[in-house]
Amino acid sequence: MTTGQPGTGNARPTPDDQGARPAGTTGTTTDTATAATPVDGPEPTSTTKSALMDDPTKDASAKDATAKDARAKDATATEATAEGDPAQGDTATDKATRDSAADNPAPKDAAAKDPAAKDPASGSDAAEDGDPAKAEGGADRWDKWASTPEPVPSRLTRAVRAVGRSLIHEWTLASLGALALAVLMTWPTLRYPRYTLPQDYWDPSLQSWQMAWSGHILLADPARLWQSNTFFPELWSFAFSDTLLGYAPAGMLGSGPEDAVLRYNIMFVLAHALATLGAYALARQLGSGRIGAAVAGVAYAYAPWLLAQAGHLHVLSNGGIPLALAMLARGHGWSLRYGYRPERRHDGWVYAGWLVAAWQLSLGFGIGLPFAYFLAGAVLVAAVLFLVRRLRTGQALPFGRRLLVADVLGGVFFAGVGLLLAYPYFKVTELHPYAERTIGDISIFSPPASGFVTAPAESRIWGGLHEGARAALPWHPEMTLLPGFVLYALAAGGLFFSVWRLRHRLLLLAGVLVAMVLAMGTRFFDGTFTYLPLFEHAPGWNALRTPGRLMLWATLLLALLAAGAVTALTDRVRDLAAQRIPSWPGPWLRLATLLPLLLVTVEGLNTTPHPVVPTQPAALRSAQGPLLVLPSNQSLDQHVMLWSTSGFPDVVNGGSGFTPRQLDDVRRVSQSFPDQTSVDYLRTLGVRTVVLLRGQVPGTPWEITIDAPVESLGIMRQDVGDAVVYRL
Repeated sequence: MTTGQPGTGNARPTPDDQGARPAGTTGTTTDTATAATPVDGPEPTSTTKSALMDDPTKDASAKDATAKDARAKDATATEATAEGDPAQGDTATDKATRDSAADNPAPKDAAAKDPAAKDPASGSDAAEDGDPAKAEGGADRWDKWASTPEPVPSRLTRAVRAVGRSLIHEWTLASLGALALAVLMTWPTLRYPRYTLPQDYWDPSLQSWQMAWSGHILLADPARLWQSNTFFPELWSFAFSDTLLGYAPAGMLGSGPEDAVLRYNIMFVLAHALATLGAYALARQLGSGRIGAAVAGVAYAYAPWLLAQAGHLHVLSNGGIPLALAMLARGHGWSLRYGYRPERRHDGWVYAGWLVAAWQLSLGFGIGLPFAYFLAGAVLVAAVLFLVRRLRTGQALPFGRRLLVADVLGGVFFAGVGLLLAYPYFKVTELHPYAERTIGDISIFSPPASGFVTAPAESRIWGGLHEGARAALPWHPEMTLLPGFVLYALAAGGLFFSVWRLRHRLLLLAGVLVAMVLAMGTRFFDGTFTYLPLFEHAPGWNALRTPGRLMLWATLLLALLAAGAVTALTDRVRDLAAQRIPSWPGPWLRLATLLPLLLVTVEGLNTTPHPVVPTQPAALRSAQGPLLVLPSNQSLDQHVMLWSTSGFPDVVNGGSGFTPRQLDDVRRVSQSFPDQTSVDYLRTLGVRTVVLLRGQVPGTPWEITIDAPVESLGIMRQDVGDAVVYRL
């Protein structure tokens, strides 16, 4: 057999060859072996073999021949030469062998015996040329270079990781941040929490007793809840004012006046934290960013006008309002920014929202009653909108039976709680008709328009500057209604630059104006078309004495407007920082977005006093009831209520939003105590003990009679500490 002519492999490689060629090879190969190799001749030299293996050309006939019999290399070469392509006989053979091996990998032991498994001339393994089957050791050869599989974590490890993830979750950080901020913003409330009270020690003493009584009686005798130990022998006396009944679980812990004061201070701080967290949650649910929601939370909880309410825990306990609204909006899949998204509905959040709303109502009707009317209005508006859409388009938005059931059951539960709580108040007005508010009472506490820009004396920033403006107000503790100048500015900016849609901004503005008009009571055109219709026709509305507290709703809506503006600002800053090259101003720009949060926080700083609570007289630690403590008046009786938390004996004393006529009679008759008339009258009421406090008698009729003999009256007299105890 004669040799063929030498060929030059300048043809462009096929895609298959390109994919199989090892890295570093060129696209042109020249055959150097021109002599024909006999069929039974020796194997090609390593140089020739390497060149042939690198040849990018393929012969389709060689592939076909190989496909018929890939087991005999020499026979394949002979067939390839006989086909008339002597220049590619060996090359086609080698390439066909590689293709066949790729399709049918040989066992490892066969690959190890094949002398062509490795080419010493090229220094490369066959596996590198596209033949992993010929690699020595197969896949096991590379096992030592593989990454070590991650060990399966134990239960403890998984639990620790879960706790770690929960600790850095947004809502965990928001809760902890709200709590830490509450401690700082209400300081020094927790400095001496067993001995001081914020603002004053009058109403806080009353509310400390309320929490203590509800917790005590629910454990001892729940049927006596509304028949408290004060105002003896009046009925339904626990309903003489807002009850803070929702804090009863806290009242089950501890006993005595010091624990009652400690409990009050803790709940005072927690109320601020919940208000911050609730407004934050509502803003986030409506579509605000984190910084915008934080601004809303701080502005809502620490508005300057609320500093004048530091002695009214039932007013400060308003965090359930935005929190319930956030839960209800979440359950219905609705937000201001994204609208109604049916796929986000979840009836569990709806149930939770109605439960929180009912709990908020249990803290007092002063704040809870307007909230109940707001919820009723929101339900009505939502139902009308769904009906209108159905009439316009012929199809209603998807709502779902489960969500409908949750709303029905939740609404019924909320209404049921409201009626149960309202029943004792109806009984009180039935027994004491004179306790009902009149339009004259409302006029006394109705603030003028100037109150919306006047800060209370407790404001660290504006208190001193607004002293003259406060002097012009008839009753400045309930008429200084400034929500914050920073909040005003941010809300005004939110009307023009916001993530909320224009119609939503206008609705929020309308809500702010309506709330302010109602907060003015009879000051806005005598309330003829605003407050008076509610006072005369809305059930329970005539029990609200101070219209200015409706500023709470204006503050919440202003905070949402501000959140929209701050969110738009932070989004814009983030886009600018991402577009800048280099991006070095980015961190400074993002830091600047915290300025609104800093400003609303600073404007909420306070100078609230924390007076020391009067110490419980030793005589009251073991006095047997029913008893009367003299002197008796609205302010001193609130201390007596707090002191009565040691055992809760029945006491005639009491302080509330109104004074029962019988208590008025007791105070009038006892002016001459001890004498026969007063002793007989007190015995008729069932009073067995009278405690006369020496420290309070200067300037009173008892200053003369406190040491008078009582043997002729048939009563016993005993000095106990700084008090005189008379046993009737």
